[in-house]
Amino acid sequence: MELEINKNLIEQIELLIEDQNDVAILELIGEEHHADIAEILDDLNFDEAIYIIKLLDSEKTSDILMELDEDLREKILRNLSAKEIAEEIEELDSDDAADIIAELPEERQERVISQIEDEEHAADIKELLTYEDNSAGSLMAKELVKVNENWTIPRCVKEMRIQAEEVTRVHSIYVINDQDQLIGRLSLKDLLITPAKGNISKIVRPKVDSVNVNDDVEDVAKVMQKYDLEAIPVVDDKMVLLGRITIDDIVDVIRDEAERDYQMAAGISQDVEADDSIWELTKARLPWLVLGLFGGLGSVFIMESYESIMANPALGKLFFFTPLIAAMAGNVGVQSSAIIVQGLANDVVKGSLFNRLIKEVGLSLINGLVLGILVILFGIITEMGIMFSLTIAISMLCVIIVAALIGTFVPIILDKKGIDPAIATGPFITTSNDIFGIFLFFFIAKLMLGF
Repeated sequence: MELEINKNLIEQIELLIEDQNDVAILELIGEEHHADIAEILDDLNFDEAIYIIKLLDSEKTSDILMELDEDLREKILRNLSAKEIAEEIEELDSDDAADIIAELPEERQERVISQIEDEEHAADIKELLTYEDNSAGSLMAKELVKVNENWTIPRCVKEMRIQAEEVTRVHSIYVINDQDQLIGRLSLKDLLITPAKGNISKIVRPKVDSVNVNDDVEDVAKVMQKYDLEAIPVVDDKMVLLGRITIDDIVDVIRDEAERDYQMAAGISQDVEADDSIWELTKARLPWLVLGLFGGLGSVFIMESYESIMANPALGKLFFFTPLIAAMAGNVGVQSSAIIVQGLANDVVKGSLFNRLIKEVGLSLINGLVLGILVILFGIITEMGIMFSLTIAISMLCVIIVAALIGTFVPIILDKKGIDPAIATGPFITTSNDIFGIFLFFFIAKLMLGF
């Protein structure tokens, strides 16, 4: 049953900590899931969180540390000795252990690793720290179950039992040759029904999906998503089996990427959170606000060049429609770019660019015609004049087409240039389409109304 974490529970824990009633604290939360305890610690002050961490055993607190908010975890680690951190690290899989070690200063990393008693575990962590961020190597765990193709069934089962003790969950059994190269996988069903005297080389399933240790984590996520994999082996250029990546790590990658894309779409250039400092939030937001400022000033200069029509009572009303044109341009551009960015992320934007051009123009024509008819009907009801209404409608139709094309092809071009296309869904598209929209509006109005 899920623990209900509310104000009363937090107050109760705070009172027990104040009374140093360790027995009652352990009875209250000692057997709860590490994710629930991590949520409780996030609601306590720092000293209280440290008190709980030091009260629980390392097997529990190691998992709790992985669930904590990064800022709180960093503070806790600063207040633990190298030996205490090493004790926590020894309870974690190599990938999670490497993540924690990577958050420490370089000098402290070496001290912590030197305190890890399991030399093989320490060596695995050191290896994982050498891989570049956002690579498959930085995400993989060294713990897995692997068997040699030349083993007999009895030896295979014996070795699997020994290896499984170090693995939290056994997703797959990988088969290697004498050079440690991945050659396939083993089915538990095949293993169970094969005579004990048999050799596993006869039941190896050679088809096994894998990723290279240098592959980008987003590419790994796409492979695992496409083939519905819970785990995938990681190999080097010579197909030597190095480790495995599990679905829980990929979920974290997908979540982080979604958060980053959402922030970029909102015009935030760095990964920030609501409780970050004012300086960090300013650095993340200000660049796009400056872009919006210059875009707005550009619109002002365009409108200023048509200042003469303000003196004409019949045409001066054009200026009242500039917010409408700018809004339609921005909205259409953001819609188009959002769909394309999503398609690029899911690897479904394929085929001819010309076909996509035709499709976008067709879609824009339909939307523009419907909206244009509504504008004309509005003009008839408000007695604006048919020519004036047609000018607004045709301008809006042209603006919608241009905005859709910009929103579609800017993300595609950015993606081809190796730039994150999510940057195109926010103020970049909105600002550029505002400028183009207002320019087209007055340019078409000048052609049609002759001013």
